[in-house]
Amino acid sequence: MKYLYALLVFVPIAVVSRLLHWPPIVLFALSALAIIPLSGVLGAATEAVAERTSPAIGGLLNATMGNLAELIIAAMALRAGLIELVKASITGSILGNLLLVLGAALFAGGLKFKVQRFNPHLAGFSATVLAVAAFGLLVPALFQFLHPDPGRVATQQMSYYVAALLISGYAFSLLYSLRTHTSAFLAVEHDAEVTVAPHWSSKQALTILVGSAVAIGVVSEILVSVTEEAVKVMGLSEFFVGLILVPIIGNAAEHSSAILMAMKNRMDLAINVAVGSSIQVALLIGPLLVFLGVVFGQRMDLAFSQMEVASIALSVAVATSVMRDAESNWLEGVFLLLAYAILGVAFFFF
Repeated sequence: MKYLYALLVFVPIAVVSRLLHWPPIVLFALSALAIIPLSGVLGAATEAVAERTSPAIGGLLNATMGNLAELIIAAMALRAGLIELVKASITGSILGNLLLVLGAALFAGGLKFKVQRFNPHLAGFSATVLAVAAFGLLVPALFQFLHPDPGRVATQQMSYYVAALLISGYAFSLLYSLRTHTSAFLAVEHDAEVTVAPHWSSKQALTILVGSAVAIGVVSEILVSVTEEAVKVMGLSEFFVGLILVPIIGNAAEHSSAILMAMKNRMDLAINVAVGSSIQVALLIGPLLVFLGVVFGQRMDLAFSQMEVASIALSVAVATSVMRDAESNWLEGVFLLLAYAILGVAFFFF
């Protein structure tokens, strides 16, 4: 962790380089490097908070703070009128959390522990909510496909109602997990010794949590401001960058936190972080961007491309298959990572 903290030097370097108008590709690399240690700090603070709360609340906090960078990136792109890039980033975030983040966590934890178990109720709850999230994103695409709408007027109107319903679904899921059925989400007891979180008070942990999240937001703004020009230098398509590159950088917080929790055999929290983030993007972040489009005067809707919707449905099916027995091992992590790599190759040539 000390080596990770040493990388925090890239945060002021990225800010100063922005003020000095360094080349876009340099700014892109520096801001990406700056997000990595900030994500580590965010994960440590989240773990400290979770020690005093529950895995459900800890996972929710981490998912929310981790998605802040992605929300800022998407909002900036939406304001600039890059609607397809915004949709790609939403899809990429869902895929990245379900396959890359969860896969890396299961693999890292599985290398240390032969079999890792988590709350079966959490597994069932996550699978159900993921299915509803996929349903909510599939219907608008199906509507657009079966109801040709060149001006996307009807699609836009329909998206407002679907977005409102998805947000209400997310609110109900929080009410269920944090209020009415809290006891069902208690962490599974483990025989293995669990490493204790940093010795921070609740106030210190929350302050560090919020501070690191704000810093990630600032650095992410630098990142997105040079993404378009950096993409041209790297020779990649905006679609690939939106689906793969931006979510990987934006999901750095979930990466570090989920892997850290899995290596400490805290699988309930690791699942909450990885899967909870995908649920939040699908049921809250995506729908919020539809309404944010109204504020920016942009026609953002929920009708994703057939390839994007199919990828989300397949990822939900694979992740649900892995979680259904409420236990994991390193091989399941490898298979999730392989699935993500296959999609990455497909999107590269798409």
